[in-house]
Amino acid sequence: MNYIKTTVLLAALACMFVLIGGLVGGQKGALLALLVAGVMNFVAYWFSDKIVLAMYRAKKVSEADAPRLYRIIRRLAAKSNLPFPAIYVIPEETPNAFATGRNPAHAAVAATEGILRILSDEELEGVMAHELMHVANRDTLISTIAATIAGAVTYLAQWGMMLGGSNRDRGNPLAALALAILAPLAAMIIQMAISRSREYVADAGGGKLCGRPLALASALRKLHQAAARTPMSVGTPATASLFIVNPFGGGGIAKLFSTHPPVAERIRRLEILATSIGTSNTERAK
Repeated sequence: MNYIKTTVLLAALACMFVLIGGLVGGQKGALLALLVAGVMNFVAYWFSDKIVLAMYRAKKVSEADAPRLYRIIRRLAAKSNLPFPAIYVIPEETPNAFATGRNPAHAAVAATEGILRILSDEELEGVMAHELMHVANRDTLISTIAATIAGAVTYLAQWGMMLGGSNRDRGNPLAALALAILAPLAAMIIQMAISRSREYVADAGGGKLCGRPLALASALRKLHQAAARTPMSVGTPATASLFIVNPFGGGGIAKLFSTHPPVAERIRRLEILATSIGTSNTERAK
């Protein structure tokens, strides 16, 4: 159902893009904006990993630098039949991690210094399994497409505001203002829904891959509490969806636009998964 939901939401973003393009500039306007969005998507596809790693000052490490992290990821990559990713460490105390890269063959996994300090081996393995599931499911590509289309929607809406709407509505500034406000808001909500949907899938896959869903649940609880106490000091909220939990905290109305599902719900699902795995293992033993 999560895969279906993601497809539907991406289609909704694309339809919104085309409709707003038609309202703003007719067919020519939509085609021009589509061309711009295509260029943005191309750049994001090929260089987004380098950009985000540089943004967080991530440093590529060798096995001698991070033997524990290498050992855990090597075991998980072999178990999931994935290529071994490049490994980076972020000089940041806020515990968190993310995966990036356009496909499994060009993937990178980054972990903060803080997460290496506070998590047990089992919890860290759960987090890395979650990130490798993002790699396996090509979620970084999906997120890039969603972000590009949502950005194009915002661009078109702002363009419409400057032009005063389409030729038919050029005399209605209120309609143009509504377009400029509501269209980006709707695009943001859809983009956030796509991100939340992919987190549930990565949680389930990561829990199965490491074989310890409760360890991943424990890690999520620790990371969420740490982010609430000490939000990350570098980066931008625009990249929050990359991380396993929102590194910038956020509460109140900000939860409506969260890139991640509620941690309590993620933990509840992992607890159900743990029960299911335990039942399956018991049946196999019999």
